[in-house]
Amino acid sequence: MIVNYSSSSSEDETENSSKTDSSPSRKRGKLDNESSTSEPLDHGSVKSKAGKSAHLTPRLPLPEMFRESEEQWTDKSDEHGGRLRSFQHERGNWATYVFIPYEPEEAFLEVLNEMMVVAAAHDIPLKVSEEFHLSLSKTVVLRHHWIQPFIQSIRTGLTHFQKFFCLADKLMVYSNAEKTRTFLGMEIFTGNAQLLELIKILDQTMKEFSLSTFYKDPSFHISLAWCVGDHTERLKKACLSELQSLIDTHEDGPFHIRLNCTELRCKTGNKVFLFSLQ
Repeated sequence: MIVNYSSSSSEDETENSSKTDSSPSRKRGKLDNESSTSEPLDHGSVKSKAGKSAHLTPRLPLPEMFRESEEQWTDKSDEHGGRLRSFQHERGNWATYVFIPYEPEEAFLEVLNEMMVVAAAHDIPLKVSEEFHLSLSKTVVLRHHWIQPFIQSIRTGLTHFQKFFCLADKLMVYSNAEKTRTFLGMEIFTGNAQLLELIKILDQTMKEFSLSTFYKDPSFHISLAWCVGDHTERLKKACLSELQSLIDTHEDGPFHIRLNCTELRCKTGNKVFLFSLQ
């Protein structure tokens, strides 16, 4: 079966996940347990003779799945909430990152909606993340022919890694390295040891491909909401304590996120690879 790849350069920006700053909200791609590829066809010209003269047949149109890479790409920030890409698109480059997905509970969404109302009352334009996850890598660029060996390297490194869980309950404010986006996240307080072990494995793969490794002193967190621009100090001073009180005084007791870490995912372009833990 041919897999529909779409070549993209970056997944917007990555939050700076260090203790002083911090990582991404992304749209979901197709899940795949196996690494599969589809290579562009070789559309060459065919020569034929008609009497003593030769002519070239018209170039066949590209199949739909390959047309995008033939077109010129321009970054249109208005199409994705004003976000700007942190590195330029180049044909054949695939924005790639590794994460643990979080499927929100109803109680989580109720608290999050309350937090958005409070932020709006302070004129802070937070938007709820399109999906929720815990980042385990920076966003890096893979060439198309690196994808299979990159995925296999991660799969091999995770062969014997056991399932675990994380808890988060403290709100933190982060920004990306370029200070073009601000994030509201919930910091992990249980499960850090296992997360650091995962980072060691993933960083080894990054080094094999000469890619950026993760932050030296990471603040593991799940991003809840974001806004364009650097509103870090404003968000901290205006309403962070009020937002935290919504967590601490939840009607069913102090609210926390429980993240069951049963699998990792790697998103590259519009393709998502799944790695189940033991």
